[in-house]
Amino acid sequence: MASNTGDLNAFQKDQSVRTVDTSRKMRVGIIGTGWIAEAHLNAYMAQPDVEIVAGCDLVPGKAKSFFEKFGLKGVKTDYANDEEMLADKSLKLDCVSVCTYNRQHAPCAIHALNAGINVLLEKPMCVTTEEAIEIIKAEKKSGKVLSIGFQPRFDENMKEIKKIVQSGQLGKVYYIQTGGGRRRGIPTPFGTTFIEDETAGLGALGDIGCYSLDMVLNAIGYPKPLTVTGVKSGVFGTDPNCVCYYGHSEYASKFGVDDWAAAFIRLEGGIVLDFRIAWAMNMDTPGDTIILGTKGGLRIPSTECWNGTVGGPMTIYHEVAGVQVETKIPVLQTKEPLFNQKIRTFLDASKNGTPAPVPSSQILYNQAILDGIAKSNELGREVEINVPSFDEI
Repeated sequence: MASNTGDLNAFQKDQSVRTVDTSRKMRVGIIGTGWIAEAHLNAYMAQPDVEIVAGCDLVPGKAKSFFEKFGLKGVKTDYANDEEMLADKSLKLDCVSVCTYNRQHAPCAIHALNAGINVLLEKPMCVTTEEAIEIIKAEKKSGKVLSIGFQPRFDENMKEIKKIVQSGQLGKVYYIQTGGGRRRGIPTPFGTTFIEDETAGLGALGDIGCYSLDMVLNAIGYPKPLTVTGVKSGVFGTDPNCVCYYGHSEYASKFGVDDWAAAFIRLEGGIVLDFRIAWAMNMDTPGDTIILGTKGGLRIPSTECWNGTVGGPMTIYHEVAGVQVETKIPVLQTKEPLFNQKIRTFLDASKNGTPAPVPSSQILYNQAILDGIAKSNELGREVEINVPSFDEI
């Protein structure tokens, strides 16, 4: 095979320098003060136009301890739940981050939108398609910004994937293989909210599966999903001897979600999506992501633990003047932390009334696929994904 470095200038652009208007401070509250809230708070604290004014958690005293840990004083936390906090007009909240466990994503986001507050909603968007539709109804009624927490989108390599696909270098995309996972990586160091059905609803599917789906669906323009055949299981999670538990063998009895899933999804435009994800498996990776088109194919090396970027240089397989060649795409460095970019772009959209950086109109389809996999597994057959578009809601 010949080798061709190609002209990569079309795919590589310097990140623009962002300026922030500090004349108006954005007043921010945090709903749910567990592990992921720490990442949100750190990113908010890095912004020069933010005041953290409130937070709440269902566990008494947890929110107060959370903010004290970060040395923040004067943050109001004496609320029994999110509705009490959102009803406090003295806070004059501009934005909230919803950092609760999955099954509380929908109600908390809806409460905040109904209160006329911009929302950054952690991934996954929610648990079911029906919940996603109700969130969007509240979003539309409120006229506020709702952005979903998919920070890998801001990785320069993820942007590169979309540029390559949208440039037409691959021609018409017709097949995608994607996924990822961990050899052993059930997230129990943070308690059991990730693994209990009553709190999580989705396991590996919602935790990291939504990311790998977004990587490819965003690249191809988020076509509507039509059907799905899916399976999921929890073989490792229910084993008290799983090394993921590190002495917490009692967690196995509480495990009620998926630690592995796979699916075959048909999308509009004649595209087939072959998907697999795992929190635990007897392998280091379920395979690289590949995008096949009529003019070329793109290989995206997997990472050992799905972390929102690529595992090495990507390769385009194509033809030049009748010769089969490979073009290597070097790994790009992302200059600004992804979480900071997630927070900053959400703040800018909220402040300026511009579109959400990760819009619900797209993630609705992501959620419908996750939900479809769960429903297909329950029924033991292929199911139709009957999801309206954003404009139809």
